[in-house]
Amino acid sequence: MKTPGSPTAADFRRRQSRIDAGYNRLLNRLPYATLAFSVALTQLLSDAGIGERLATLAIAAATALWVLVMYPRQDTRHDAGTGCADPAAFSWRLTVYFFVMLALAAVLTSRDMLYFIFGATGFFHAALLGPHRLVVVGIAASSVVVNAPILSGGLSTDMVTIYLIVLAVQITAISVGYRINDQMTRLQDERQEALRSREEALEENAGLHMQLLTQAREAGVLDERQRMAREIHDTVAQGLAGVIAQLHAVDGSDEEAQRRRHLDSALDLARDSLAEARRTVQAIGPPALESSQLPEALAEVSSKWSASASVPVELVTTGEARPMHPEVEVTLLRIAQEALTNVAKHAEAGRVGITLSYMEDQLAIDVRDDGLGFETGRAKTVEKGGGYGLSAMRQRVGRLDGRLSVESEPGRGTVVSASVPAIAQAVPGGA
Repeated sequence: MKTPGSPTAADFRRRQSRIDAGYNRLLNRLPYATLAFSVALTQLLSDAGIGERLATLAIAAATALWVLVMYPRQDTRHDAGTGCADPAAFSWRLTVYFFVMLALAAVLTSRDMLYFIFGATGFFHAALLGPHRLVVVGIAASSVVVNAPILSGGLSTDMVTIYLIVLAVQITAISVGYRINDQMTRLQDERQEALRSREEALEENAGLHMQLLTQAREAGVLDERQRMAREIHDTVAQGLAGVIAQLHAVDGSDEEAQRRRHLDSALDLARDSLAEARRTVQAIGPPALESSQLPEALAEVSSKWSASASVPVELVTTGEARPMHPEVEVTLLRIAQEALTNVAKHAEAGRVGITLSYMEDQLAIDVRDDGLGFETGRAKTVEKGGGYGLSAMRQRVGRLDGRLSVESEPGRGTVVSASVPAIAQAVPGGA
């Protein structure tokens, strides 16, 4: 994220635009300023006759007119009114302007050496010529014109040598300076582009981060809703269904002892349902697993169910029982409870068998009954129409990457099987 107060790529671009605009204004006004300064100095200091002065002024006026007509202003070079929207046309026009302007400067300097000041404009405008080799040619031509007064005293060997040395040093220094400036400008542009790309990436990442947070929040809400739905279905709803069944049994019984037994069972189921509701809200696991392992919890649950439904249950544990992750044990316990509830509701079974199997990498449970059975295709249709039992079991097993199967045939009972990874319980203080 961008640090508050730190400059952005847009800030750099605005600063660079202001600098470029100021430099362009300098380039636009420079030829007029240097020409006017040269004219003023020659009029003050020259001892030439009036005719020669007027002739020089005429050449200076023609030079100013040439600059006015041919020089493409840098702050309007892309405007339609300048005729320089085409880069090739702009380059050709600038080249013609530059070398004709230097030729006029050379003529003026030959008439009065003070016009070398105007010739120095070429050093600035040469940078506009484009390719570096053409820039070097422009600098060299400007240097020849500006330093021509050195030879005004004669073409002696010493003067020519001095002239050539000055040309060499000046051309080299200015050309190298322009070259370094071009590279620094290019590097600065690359840095600004990198900064802009980084800012865009940060903004995109911030957007993705917010999107992920939103998705995670929505997923968390959905997961919590599903958890509550599963827990309510597996505990409160089943308990209330049991209460209703016991109360119906009260109405269908004429013996006071049976009526009392059914009422006591209904009261116990109601208390258990209330306790389970509170535990569900607080996201606490089943009480049967608080102080016992899964086999003992299954024995307790199946024993209570057997007493309530008046159906014998046989519980068998195979393999070596060992502590498992709470999520694993809760999942299989809830599946057993749901399967037993379905037996009580639909199966009219005479016996139920539960097998809990501890394997090396799997933990499985099978709940079998000898009841009426059903067509499994019809069960899927009922589930899509509003049933939640099988769906809840599949959700629980799916959270652990396990498998659930239901096998049944009319008149031949039902087998509900679930297997999940054998995830061991974490040892407190372990590595």
